Amino acid sequence: MNTNKLNVKRTILVGFAFFLISAFWQSYDKTVPLILKYRFGMDEWLSGFIMSLDNIFAVFMLPIFGALSDKISTRYGRRTPFILLGTVLAVVFYILSSFAPSLWFFILLLLFTLISMATFRSPAVALMPDVTVKPLRSKGNAIINLMGTAGGISVLLVGMFIKIGQAHLSNMPIYVGVVCLIMVAALVVFLLTVKETAWAGEADALNRVLESESKKEEETPVAEKHKLSKSEMISLCLILASVALWFTGYNAVTSKFSVYVEETFTLADGTQKVSYDLALTIAQVAAIITYIPVGVIASRIGRKKSILAGIIMLSAAFGFASLIDLNTPPVPMYLLFALAGIGWATINVNSFPMVVELATGSDVGKYTGYYYTASMSAQIITPILSGFLVDKIGWQIFFPYAAIFAALSFVTMLFVKHGDTKPQKKASLLENLDVDD
Repeated sequence: MNTNKLNVKRTILVGFAFFLISAFWQSYDKTVPLILKYRFGMDEWLSGFIMSLDNIFAVFMLPIFGALSDKISTRYGRRTPFILLGTVLAVVFYILSSFAPSLWFFILLLLFTLISMATFRSPAVALMPDVTVKPLRSKGNAIINLMGTAGGISVLLVGMFIKIGQAHLSNMPIYVGVVCLIMVAALVVFLLTVKETAWAGEADALNRVLESESKKEEETPVAEKHKLSKSEMISLCLILASVALWFTGYNAVTSKFSVYVEETFTLADGTQKVSYDLALTIAQVAAIITYIPVGVIASRIGRKKSILAGIIMLSAAFGFASLIDLNTPPVPMYLLFALAGIGWATINVNSFPMVVELATGSDVGKYTGYYYTASMSAQIITPILSGFLVDKIGWQIFFPYAAIFAALSFVTMLFVKHGDTKPQKKASLLENLDVDD
């Protein structure tokens, strides 16, 4: 392994773990709301609570299993056993849930599925740094992100051929079965090609060499933890409020868009005028294309201005989407989802760095925790809140709700005064793809 050049092939193979994780969550966001709504007749607020369970579990399960995987040692490595067992259990429970005859049986199987997924997400996240030397982890994370996006798109393509809407609920086991086959295929590739123990050993040895060499050089004083000034603390709170607000708007759309399409764009013969899968595919492709130019732009105008521009695009996309109905051609909706994808990518590239900009080297982990607390809290609350409003007002509130919360994040971000140090232009195109999930 070279300390100056990333082993792209190895990183792609490690990325198959993220491929299968993203494939699952993409299908989960589509199937579960449809089953709860059209098979069991559940109200939207309660359906929203069910949709928030994965984030509730994530708050306490991800740290536990991440730490547990740090401590074990097997001939197959520390992370691989979790990825293998968690994937197999998740696939079994997910398939069984698609056949569930009653609501309570479905919820029970869904809980087992979510717990299974939570057992290996942190180990999967930790695997790439394990097998990659420190200077190359930024590039490695870029490839991991691309592999995850590829997994999501693969499932969206499946949805274009297997319909599972209100008129096609009988196809649900077939759809879920195909998704699970994709997950298993990715797992097989991962197991047959990834040599975790050997690769992690190589990376660890090289990291030790790098650490040894760095000690020979003139030592730079380690930055001590410092107490934020009042102005910095206000900026941190405003950034975290912005994170919570735009996740509140964005996640409301992603967690219920499959039902919205059914309720708003289904013709009398059961066909859908707007395709859920095509709309989200367009959004994801637009985001991928945007990552590199956004990184370049942010290096010139700063993070805050870039985020504000992204919020404007996201708010506009959701706002104008609320004007599209059954009598509108579908193309404008697809164009608006492309705009939303661009806006979301612009926000994500720059928001996490603004939070950790306020940290010193010794407390980056703590500030990372602040970021995830804000984003996960929003994703727990918004499916329930948006579902409640849909129950009371109707689906006409769906996109305005998302647009309003995105617009509110513009207000809070506007008053941020710290964390906007202009980032250095990244050395390679891959590093511009190194964005938070």
